[in-house]
Amino acid sequence: MADSVDSNATEELRREEARVEAKSGVFKKELGLADLALMQILFIVGLPWIGVAAKQGPSHVVLWLLAMLFFYLPSSVVVIYLNRIMPLEGGLYQWAKLGFNELLGFLVAWNLWLFAILNTSEIGLQVTQYLRYIFGPESEALTSSKWFIGVVSMMLIGALVLLTTVGLGVGKWVHKAGGALMLLTFFAILILPWLNLAHGTLPAYHPLRIEMPVLSIMSLNLLGKMGFGALGGFEYVAIHSGESRDPVRAMTRSVWLAAPVIALMFILGTSSVLALIPQNQIDLIAPIPQVLSEGFRSLSLALPIATTTILALLCIRIAQSSVMFGGNTRLPMVAGWDSLLPAWFTRLHARYRTPVNSILFVGAATLFLGLVGLIGVGKQEAFQLLWNASGVFYALTYLVMFAIPLFGLRGVQPRPPLWLKVCALSGLLMTILYLALSVVPIIQVESRLMFAVKISGLIVITNAVGLGIFLTVGRRNASQKLHPG
Repeated sequence: MADSVDSNATEELRREEARVEAKSGVFKKELGLADLALMQILFIVGLPWIGVAAKQGPSHVVLWLLAMLFFYLPSSVVVIYLNRIMPLEGGLYQWAKLGFNELLGFLVAWNLWLFAILNTSEIGLQVTQYLRYIFGPESEALTSSKWFIGVVSMMLIGALVLLTTVGLGVGKWVHKAGGALMLLTFFAILILPWLNLAHGTLPAYHPLRIEMPVLSIMSLNLLGKMGFGALGGFEYVAIHSGESRDPVRAMTRSVWLAAPVIALMFILGTSSVLALIPQNQIDLIAPIPQVLSEGFRSLSLALPIATTTILALLCIRIAQSSVMFGGNTRLPMVAGWDSLLPAWFTRLHARYRTPVNSILFVGAATLFLGLVGLIGVGKQEAFQLLWNASGVFYALTYLVMFAIPLFGLRGVQPRPPLWLKVCALSGLLMTILYLALSVVPIIQVESRLMFAVKISGLIVITNAVGLGIFLTVGRRNASQKLHPG
C-alpha cells in the first residue's frame, strides 16, 4: 500500500513538471553555462557586503569561513538537489508548490517578489551615492536630495522595464558584461593594498590575518548577515530554468564554478577595505567606491583610474538590478499559470515572448516602494530599512527551501539522503539566526524600537495581504478554471 502511495505521489510530481515544461515551451532557450555562472557571480556578490563584514575588523576571516561552512556550502547542495528533481520555470516557487502545497508556494513567490522589489528599489540610493564619489564632496547636496534620488530611480527602473521586455536575448549580454566587470573591479580592489604597500603609503598588509570574534549580539548579527545575507542567491537564477538550454547540468556546473570565486572575492575584498579605510569610517552603502577612491588617491593617475572603476560599478549595479528585476517578473506569470493570480499576468509580448503585463506591474511597484522608502528618514537609515526588510522577505523563502528536503516531498521517491538533510538543517538554522537578528540595525538610527516596528509591521501586513490574495483571487480563478461555464 505504501509503495502504491509513493508511486502515485511521484507520478503526480512528474505530471505537474510536464505541464509546467509545456508552458515554458514558448520561451527561447537563451541561457547556457557561461551565462548562468556569470549571473550567479553578479547576483550573489552584493556590493555593500565587504563593507558590512569589515565593520567587524580582522575577525571577518573567521566569520566568513563559518558562514561558508554552515550556510554557503549547504545552500549550494540543496539548490542543486532541488533543481535536479524540479528544473522548472519559476524556480523556488515551483519547488515549494510541489514540495508542499499551493498556498506555501504562493507565499514563497509573494515574499520572493517583495524581496526583489525592495532590493531593486534601492538602486536610486546606491547610484546617487556612487555619483558623489565621481563628482566629489561638492556634489553631496545634490546627491543627497530626495528629489534627485527619486528622478534617478524613475529613469533606471524605466530602463529595466524596457530591457526586460526585450528579453534575455539582450539581457544576458548585460548580465555577462556586469559579471565580467564585477570580476575586474574586485581584481582592482584586491591589488590596491599591494600597490599601496609597494608605493610606501601603506606600512603593512596581512590579508588573511585571523582574529577570533567577540561573542556578542553584533557579531552574531553580522554572522547571520554574512551567511544568509551575503551568500544567499544560488537558487534565484533557477527562476529562468524554462529559458535555459540545459537547466539541470548547466545550473549545477554554474554553482560549482561560481562558488569558490565568490568566496575569495568576499574574504580578500573585505581585507582590502580594512587595509585602506578606518573601521569607523566605512561607508555601508558604497564601500567599493570608497576603497577605490582612497586606494588610488596616493598613486599616479589616481583620479582617471578611480573614476573609471566607479563608473564600472554603476554598470554592475544596473546589471544586478536587471537580473533581479527579470527574475521577479516571472513570478506573477507562473502564479498566473496555476490560476493563483489573474491570467492577465501571463500575457506575453507578441514579438519578444516576455510577460509584458507582469513586467509593467513589477516596474510600477518597484518605483512606488523606492519612493516611499525615502519618506521621513535619513539616507543611511532609508537604505538600512529597505535592505533589512528585503532580507527578511528573502529569508522567509529560504526557510521553506531548506524545509523541503527535511519535511516536504511526501511520498516522492527516492527520498533525500541523510547528508542532504544535515546540510538543509544547517542552512535552516543559519537562516533563523539571520531572521532573529535582522531587525537590529548595524548603523545609528533615530529609534531602534521604531526601526524594528517598521520592519516587523511591514512583514506581517504584506504577508496578510498575500494570504488574502490567495484566498480570494487565487481560489476564484481556480474555481473558474474547474467550472468555466
